[in-house]
Amino acid sequence: MAKQPPIESVIPVPADDPGKKGEPEVFEKEKHEGAHKLIKDEKEGEDLSEEDLQLKNELEMLVERLKESNTELYRPALETLRTLIRTSTSSMTSVPKPLKFLRPHYPRLQELYETWPISEDKSLLADILSVLAMTYSDTQPRGTLRYRLLSASMRPADSPLADPGSWGHEYVRHLAAELGDEYRIREEEGLPDEPTEGIGKPQPKLPGTIEDLRALARQCATFLLGHNAEPDAVDLLEELEIVDDIVKLVDENTFDRVCQYMIRCVNLLPPPDDVSFLRTAHTIYVQHRKFPEALTLAIRLNSPDLVREDFNAPGNPLMKRQLAFLLARAQIPLEWLRPSSDGDADADTDVDFQEELPEDLLECLSNSRLSTHFREFGKELGVAEPKSLEDVYKSHLENTRPGATANVDSARGNLAGTFVNAFVNAGYGNDKLMVEADEGNSWIYKNKDHGMMSAAASLGLSLLWDTDVGLSHVDKYTYSAEEHIKAGALLATGILNTGVRTEADAALALLGEFTENKSVPLKTSAIMGLGLAYAGSHREDLLPLLLPHVADDTATMEISSLAALALGFIFVGSENGEVTGTILQTLMEKHDRDDKSLDDKWARYMVLGLGLLYLGLQDASDATIETLKAIDHPISKTAQIVVEACSFAGTGNVLKVQTMLHHCDEHIDTSGADKMKEKESKEEGKAETKEEKRDDTFQAFAVLAVALIAMGEDIGAEMSLRQFNHLMHYGEPIIRKSVPLAIGLVSASNPQLPILDTLSKYSHDNDLAVALNAIFAMGLVGAGTNNARLAQMLRQLAGYYYKEPDCLFMVRIAQGLVHMGKGTIGLNPFFCDRSIMHRPAVAGLLATITAFTDTKAFILDKYHWMLYFLVTAMYPRFLITVDEELNPIPVTVRVGQAVDVVGQAGKPRTISGFQTHQTPVRLGTTDRAELATEEYIPFANVLEGLVILQKNPGWEKEDKMEV
Repeated sequence: MAKQPPIESVIPVPADDPGKKGEPEVFEKEKHEGAHKLIKDEKEGEDLSEEDLQLKNELEMLVERLKESNTELYRPALETLRTLIRTSTSSMTSVPKPLKFLRPHYPRLQELYETWPISEDKSLLADILSVLAMTYSDTQPRGTLRYRLLSASMRPADSPLADPGSWGHEYVRHLAAELGDEYRIREEEGLPDEPTEGIGKPQPKLPGTIEDLRALARQCATFLLGHNAEPDAVDLLEELEIVDDIVKLVDENTFDRVCQYMIRCVNLLPPPDDVSFLRTAHTIYVQHRKFPEALTLAIRLNSPDLVREDFNAPGNPLMKRQLAFLLARAQIPLEWLRPSSDGDADADTDVDFQEELPEDLLECLSNSRLSTHFREFGKELGVAEPKSLEDVYKSHLENTRPGATANVDSARGNLAGTFVNAFVNAGYGNDKLMVEADEGNSWIYKNKDHGMMSAAASLGLSLLWDTDVGLSHVDKYTYSAEEHIKAGALLATGILNTGVRTEADAALALLGEFTENKSVPLKTSAIMGLGLAYAGSHREDLLPLLLPHVADDTATMEISSLAALALGFIFVGSENGEVTGTILQTLMEKHDRDDKSLDDKWARYMVLGLGLLYLGLQDASDATIETLKAIDHPISKTAQIVVEACSFAGTGNVLKVQTMLHHCDEHIDTSGADKMKEKESKEEGKAETKEEKRDDTFQAFAVLAVALIAMGEDIGAEMSLRQFNHLMHYGEPIIRKSVPLAIGLVSASNPQLPILDTLSKYSHDNDLAVALNAIFAMGLVGAGTNNARLAQMLRQLAGYYYKEPDCLFMVRIAQGLVHMGKGTIGLNPFFCDRSIMHRPAVAGLLATITAFTDTKAFILDKYHWMLYFLVTAMYPRFLITVDEELNPIPVTVRVGQAVDVVGQAGKPRTISGFQTHQTPVRLGTTDRAELATEEYIPFANVLEGLVILQKNPGWEKEDKMEV
């Protein structure tokens, strides 16, 4: 302290200075402030501005006071220190002055602290040391937290320590970081011993229990929430495993941002944190009466109780209808809304539910007006007119070589025409080939045998969702003498009723009896018809019709497997014990009997039926997977992969993706079997080669599993594409064949250029199986988008493959898919701003793609009707705004690319590059809409599908200048 006298003589100068000279001094000071960062501590005394010197001296004097023996000086000195530190404002970039000047004294203050007796003064000193420790955080980890806890432990109960927020934002963030570290260390060791590193004395263990840490975390979180740092608050509570406490901390200003951040985190969290985040966000939404948002999360959680509570919570009948539209879109089983039989606390409020839902709600829940809305939407967009095949093919643009005669297989061509016509005119009910065709001149008779079945079934697609008119059209074919036509009509009945519920339950009435029919085509179409019509309905009354076929020893594998698949559709994501038990039992018994049917190509469908029961249920499938391990047969491995993949579908679970990739990197030696591959799928090969061929089916499903798990979130989906690229280079033929299908699944109805280019490359592959699947995947990726570039690629392919009937057939089907519903129907299984996975849609996509794992044996053989499995995923991509009476009203909306703005400051735009339209409008997979004016208030949180609007009472129309 020898330097003090000269400094003291300098102090009075600024006070007596004339005003003018003060200005350069301020400038000086600012200049220094930038330089301070570079100057080492020793030099500091030389070029400090006078104010800084004054501050430095004052601080040093206060520190000296604390060393004196007079204890009465401690309290005022400490109070002054605290005030100086708190009031020091500094620019964002530099360390606050008091902290910088006190840093050299920190070790001495630490020693002082150890010598003082326990008192409030000591607590106050600890509090100040806690702030100073921020400057020593690299050498003495968690000092800030340590002194904070020590300080708190010495306060009397009646005067707790001031809130950490009073020391400022940086201190709280520092504390939050150290809390997370400390908690992790305690969890790992179970002993809160502190490692000794750095300068000061060996640090004793940190005081305080885990509960103290959590209480401090809550204080920090409250401060962070109040200062627009919602993500930091959530992260802190998540690190200390008390994220559900945030429910009590949020208010009406912060809850929305907190929930949005938590929901975005779900894809990145390991189970069970992901579920607890969803539940916490759900609780917050319910607390703030945001019912559409809460119901969205209840559907994601797949919890009947939450869905029922959320649906019954709002008193406003309009809000109830809006929720009913959401439930209908997600195809939630109606049974979930019935109150449970045991006497609930709120049973009295649900009495009217017991009997029957109100008529108007039932109509919204059963989607019965979907067809009318869809056709009006088509009229508005000007696409109601039927399209002919030539309109889709545009074959005059195909560059076929002149004079080259293609070996036209007219039956194959007509069959392709059947599907194209069905997909393109789906839902409008006015196509020229089937519905509007003259009696006896129907397209059906232009097909042969099994072709007739698909042709008759295409009627169902054309009249999709239109249950009344549809059934009368289909009815006349159910009396046909031709077995295949009759079977097609049964399938059409099922397709018609997909996603729509009717009072009459026509599908059950018409198809029920045929499940026992002797004829195989009639039986299979009745079974699959029921599966499609009641997909996702969890209807127990269908069990007796279908379960016996699964367990029947005498039935062929085809019937058993399709019955299992139909049950998978109906009970998708329900983990129904009866169905699971029966399928597992059947697989085990067949194995015990050494039944050859497990080697059959159909076995994969039985396994898929089992997997669908667990769709999206995560760990619920563990017991089933363990049971499957007991079956010593190649099918068991496939089954384990399928069940696990379905359980984690759409979760983006990285560990599961890695597991699946491990299955892909096994190189199975099928040297002798390579040449047999083609034949074997058709005929029984020799035992040993058969064994080898069968062995690698699981790899096809492992590739699809990667896509299935990753498709829920964008980053995962993008990363999976890179993995597929590697698999395509190094994989076995079976893997290469499945990669295009996986790409199609990851981005259904979402044609992005890099994906189109990749598929275009694969569609010219030397291996025709790869090319076929790539062409189909192009159809999936562009489904219902009318993508011009894709249409052009497919026309080129039609010219390229004009001599390959199989590939040409596939190109035609892809063209039909791209123009599905004339560009108004999509296949993407995610809706509501791509946040909810539509389970029946995933089931339909998977079932269709499974048929392509062995294209020659299914689609190109006589089971092309499996393409109709896509119907559960087909849904109009519209936004229709309706008034209170559910009549459409046109309003202006802005439609643009959805932008992720979670965690961004302020109120950034949620869409980019928008255009303004009148509703109804078509929304692409990645599009988002928002109302252009505030004239109406929407009941839904996401503008998609049917949205009920209410006039905004506070809105006044601007005066229009023009007449």
